[in-house]
Amino acid sequence: MKTKILVSARSIQVLRIMLSGIFLVASFNHLLNVEKTVNRIDQASFKGVAYFFGNPELLVMLSGIVMLIAGFGLLIGFKTRWVAAILLAVIIPITLTVQVGQITTLGPLFKNIAISGGLLFFILNDFTQKQTTNNG
Repeated sequence: MKTKILVSARSIQVLRIMLSGIFLVASFNHLLNVEKTVNRIDQASFKGVAYFFGNPELLVMLSGIVMLIAGFGLLIGFKTRWVAAILLAVIIPITLTVQVGQITTLGPLFKNIAISGGLLFFILNDFTQKQTTNNG
């Protein structure tokens, strides 16, 4: 039996808008500071994860473009489930490459885990159906 939980539509909108912000900021950081971002990858304990997927400079630019487009989609509520899944697919390798293995700075790791939880909220819940009331 499925349990229905009522959630304020406004709270969902606020979460979506606030969550999109980090991806929009990160996208500009990736696109405007490619070399600095690649250097962070090169200093990471698990940089092999990034190199497995290809040229780090290309990956930084590609992830910047994807985060910009999908982050904007999340901001405006366009295909929310899909853009959340795309953003999760981007944040997982970034987290594995840069944050995992940084034992002295666990904050960024858990920040990415929390962001992933927010994305999973939009992936696992269907907000496309309009709620109707039954008066009869």
